[in-house]
Amino acid sequence: MDTSTGSAKKRILVIDDSSAIRKAIRRILEQLGYAVWEAEDGAKAIAMLNSEGAFDAILCDIDMPVMDGLSFLGAVPLQAPNQSAPIIMCTTHTSFDKIQTALTLGATEYIMKPFDAGIISSKLEACGVQ
Repeated sequence: MDTSTGSAKKRILVIDDSSAIRKAIRRILEQLGYAVWEAEDGAKAIAMLNSEGAFDAILCDIDMPVMDGLSFLGAVPLQAPNQSAPIIMCTTHTSFDKIQTALTLGATEYIMKPFDAGIISSKLEACGVQ
């Protein structure tokens, strides 16, 4: 299906252990015209990647229980090899160490919390998701 004509919404997976953060990101993404799926940790996200098909982008928190964002980045090529969506990490870390590790593991971009619609939109655009 041709998504450039508006006949289908781009699909975004949001991974964060905080339901409040997931809801805030969902609200922003839906206002921007995206279809949104949610997972509360990396393990549930891997299962979703394998059951729901390809996503156009993934927004993932770094710090989560069960499987954190860095472990998720390492697991995607092994456990969900058909996924090639850009992964945008969301973090409160002010130290660049974890962000650099995420970028080394395959993250495409990162967003510092707190964020707003403009930041999310610009990061998605930078990743080619419009």
